[in-house]
Amino acid sequence: MLKEVELKLLPEQAANEELIRQKAISKSGLAPKKVTEVRLLRRSIDARGRRPLVQLRCAVYAGENYSGEAAILEQFKNVEQADPVIIVGAGPAGYFAALELIEQGLKPVIFDRGKDVRARRRDLRAIQQFGQVDPHSNYCFGEGGAGTYSDGKLYTRSHKRGNIYKALKLLVEHDATSDILIDAHPHIGSNKLPKIVANIRETIIHYGGEIHFEHLVTDFIMEDGQMTGVVVNDQEEYFAKAIILATGHSARDIFHLLHRHEVPIEAKPFALGVRIEHPQALIDQIQYNQKPREEHLPASSYKLTCQVDQRGVFSFCMCPGGLVVPAATAPGEIVVNGMSMSRRDSAFANSGTVVAVEVEDLAAYAKHGVFAGLAFQQEVEQRMFQFGDGSQKAPAQRLTDFVAGKVSQSLPKTSYIPGLIPGPLQELLPRRIYGRLQKAVQVFGQKMKGYYTAEANVIGTESRTSSPIRIPRNRQTYMHDTVEGLFPCGEGAGYAGGIISAAMDGQNVARAVARYYRV
Repeated sequence: MLKEVELKLLPEQAANEELIRQKAISKSGLAPKKVTEVRLLRRSIDARGRRPLVQLRCAVYAGENYSGEAAILEQFKNVEQADPVIIVGAGPAGYFAALELIEQGLKPVIFDRGKDVRARRRDLRAIQQFGQVDPHSNYCFGEGGAGTYSDGKLYTRSHKRGNIYKALKLLVEHDATSDILIDAHPHIGSNKLPKIVANIRETIIHYGGEIHFEHLVTDFIMEDGQMTGVVVNDQEEYFAKAIILATGHSARDIFHLLHRHEVPIEAKPFALGVRIEHPQALIDQIQYNQKPREEHLPASSYKLTCQVDQRGVFSFCMCPGGLVVPAATAPGEIVVNGMSMSRRDSAFANSGTVVAVEVEDLAAYAKHGVFAGLAFQQEVEQRMFQFGDGSQKAPAQRLTDFVAGKVSQSLPKTSYIPGLIPGPLQELLPRRIYGRLQKAVQVFGQKMKGYYTAEANVIGTESRTSSPIRIPRNRQTYMHDTVEGLFPCGEGAGYAGGIISAAMDGQNVARAVARYYRV
């Protein structure tokens, strides 16, 4: 017999496994002597009351035990001699597409412009410490993509896009903690993800796939409306019946390459703004009504949204106990992002705070055609850089000064290693972006008492929330609308937004490729 029960416990109670067991058995109504196992199914925080509670869902078994489930990797067979599928990009979309291809009996051949996850660390240090940006190895490019070194948050609302549990379970089978299967907002951390990503690489290679780092796709091979292969590093040609394009939202050269080949692409909405950093203790005090936060509670987070002048303004990629990091992909630009380690124990909380940008908002960039959004992004990023001293120091203001439209005389402490420069964000940001942010943060201060404070930094610029370009594809076949053999995939194609949604899109595309090969 199996019964599921819901519990609400104090944080210190929820940290006691034996106490959870006792309370679950008691609530189930089953005879304690007959209970054989208690499993934790779901865990979340309810901070709406005077004191935060931990909500648990448990399965109580009587007269039987949980039988477990087979590992996904147990179903894999070697595909070294199977038909090849080219994958461009080794981020979550590309890697999870590769795993799914192996399960489907096809051979993934992956090309990534960046380096493997270990070698990539040196280039991240060069950005942090010396302001040197390698355009092929940075926080966006390289093994694991943007998610590896920018937090590893696994929460997604994209439940209709695929099997979230399968994606999470594959991460667990590659040494992620099993907690990600039960937490309402699962998170791995940028200190843990590199090893997991490396393990996925080893799985792909073990089962006959290929992965080629520092292999930049410089051209596509096209024949009679069909994409049949790629040119790598301007010299090597590789061919396959299908090419999965999973290059991420910052691979601007790929968009230009497609356009040069007259492959239809289209502009899409995106968002642009700033990253706002508060002391984590302040956010805990606001959200938990506690100072300091009690031992068994995680660093608190928030999600804020409002409408200003017919455009959405919202928090994005919130990183409790996190760090602000430089995410530029080319010299001469300032882009910031957020990340956190597995323990989320930084003294700071940060979140992107961005304004929706619709295609019709870009009339001033019409001369750039489909690349209007890219031009808009680049102009803002370069303006931020030009204000500074030639390094990756980012312009910033105290939140109250940001609203007042004045340059701060001093700035609060920050987690941003390259450092901050007091700057006039009201002049560096586009007028309508700044105006909407100026109003929105005051609204957020009303929603979260204490959020609007001089102790928060507003840092420019958060501009890579999603791709401003979509590569159109058929909803049923996942193939490009007009180019046979091309399968756009993940964030760069405009069909995902985060690690798990990109992973699920990779899986969906891989299954579509398998159907295509069987026709």
